[in-house]
Amino acid sequence: MILPGVGVKLRQLGSWAVIVALSLPALAAERPGAISGYVRDASGIPQMGAVVEIIGTAARTFTVFTDGAGFYSAMDLLPGIYTVKVSAPSFLPALRDKVGLHPGTSVHLNVTLNTLLNAMRVGPLRGTADDDDWKWTLRSVANRPVLRVLDDPATSAEKQDRSLQGSLSFLAGSAAEGYGSGSDMSTGFSVERSIFSASRVGLSGNVGYGDSIPAAVLRATYSHRSPDGSGPSMAVTMRRFAPSDPNLHNASLQAMALSAADDFAIDDVLELKFGSDLQAIQFLGRVTAFRPHAAVDLHLSPNTVVGYEYATSLPNTRDEKGFDSAPADLSEADPRVSLANFVTRLERARHEELNVSRRIGKNNVQVAVFSDHVDNTALIGTGEVTAAGGFLLPDVYSGTFTYAGDTLNAPGLRVVLQRKLSSDLTATLDYAYGGVLDLAKPDVEIQDAQQWITTQRRQALAVKLSGTVHSTHTQWIASYRWVNGSALTPVDMFNSSPGQSDPFLNLFIRQHIPTMGFLPAHMEMLVDLRNLLAQGYVPVMGQDGQTVYLVQSARSVRGGVAITF
Repeated sequence: MILPGVGVKLRQLGSWAVIVALSLPALAAERPGAISGYVRDASGIPQMGAVVEIIGTAARTFTVFTDGAGFYSAMDLLPGIYTVKVSAPSFLPALRDKVGLHPGTSVHLNVTLNTLLNAMRVGPLRGTADDDDWKWTLRSVANRPVLRVLDDPATSAEKQDRSLQGSLSFLAGSAAEGYGSGSDMSTGFSVERSIFSASRVGLSGNVGYGDSIPAAVLRATYSHRSPDGSGPSMAVTMRRFAPSDPNLHNASLQAMALSAADDFAIDDVLELKFGSDLQAIQFLGRVTAFRPHAAVDLHLSPNTVVGYEYATSLPNTRDEKGFDSAPADLSEADPRVSLANFVTRLERARHEELNVSRRIGKNNVQVAVFSDHVDNTALIGTGEVTAAGGFLLPDVYSGTFTYAGDTLNAPGLRVVLQRKLSSDLTATLDYAYGGVLDLAKPDVEIQDAQQWITTQRRQALAVKLSGTVHSTHTQWIASYRWVNGSALTPVDMFNSSPGQSDPFLNLFIRQHIPTMGFLPAHMEMLVDLRNLLAQGYVPVMGQDGQTVYLVQSARSVRGGVAITF
């Protein structure tokens, strides 16, 4: 039994408790917070007197200045979403969007300012994935890496800070004792700028030098990252190659491609990527092609992903690797074309793949089954040839030629094992079993070779080591891909997994060059050696009685210097 006086007091106490409980969220919501941090330049030097604007909702703006240590602090800010803008004389403005401030908390936000000169950076333009060859490319939804070696945090932050990026490289090749690429020079460049904080525009290209009209590639890109996580992008690519052959009336090959792509995630479980390329080629007539592609990743667990891929053109993996020395020739760049009776034949492909990827401790494993169908296969050859007869397409720029092959239609299997041996060394083992094109009869004349080209089953085993020597700032990739027999095309042509590598022995080195502090520039040396032992050369008899070769990969030696201003 409760006494009347006690009951009244309990009711009053309960009323106060309800009032306090209802008022706590409102009081908490009004508890102010703070945003603070340091402002430095790209060299890490604190910037005194920089203007820091804290822009909130309802047009509320707070302005503070950095002290002698580059430190700023904005106090008594209401909870909400803010935009932080930092500006200083002689520097490009820096903008940080969607800075969330919770009640009674403090957000620490460091900002790096860049000048127009030191914002320039060596390296080809990357896609939104930013996947180097020595990083595991399996990613979770929302573009977070799952099975991949992480970037250095300082380097990643510096990449995000830069609103303007660019590169300039000067490269040359050698004759390699009669094999592969002829002597040539080329200049590559790239410029990329952030606009409206979530979008980027870019322009990149490669221009070669030679006896004929220079070969050139020019590419303009636009990408956007939406608040919902989707990432639409568009690109226009123009290519021009000049075979400079009297039998072709010195006709040049001109190609233009319009590309569109998008990617988004559904409930942190399903990731979709899709897009298409519309290509138009003008060379001894006009040819057009529509090339769709798509990929679906189903995340069964944080360490397991099931994926499906559909592609209609060979993957261009050299840009993803960061191989600045990739020449803009017909052997590596779309469109892949050949000749038949002076009629342009465009390679048309279809690749379907089902794969399962799983992380087990320090090991990353992928198993895939696939089906390849390639019509008008453009085979690569090397040797002195002309277009006489209308079935060879010489490429003076690269010292190679293309030859019209037969249809490739075969299923296959791939197993990839990657292990991070140390923080500076990663090893990858790739096994593939699938179909290749090969000559059923040796020592045939090249004009008759097509009738002897058939589909054969081959096995391939690739070993790849990649890493960084921090003491000398050296990045390197070494790989060897072995095939159990002769072949005119690689096993598993569409492989874009971490085990992907060029046929036979290859070495890539990117070496930082000290500038002794008196030059306002950053320099790097690039060395790219492909098929160094000149393996896999299948001899055929040329029209002039000289021996030429059909190859999976022509041996080439290229190197040069890249400069950042």
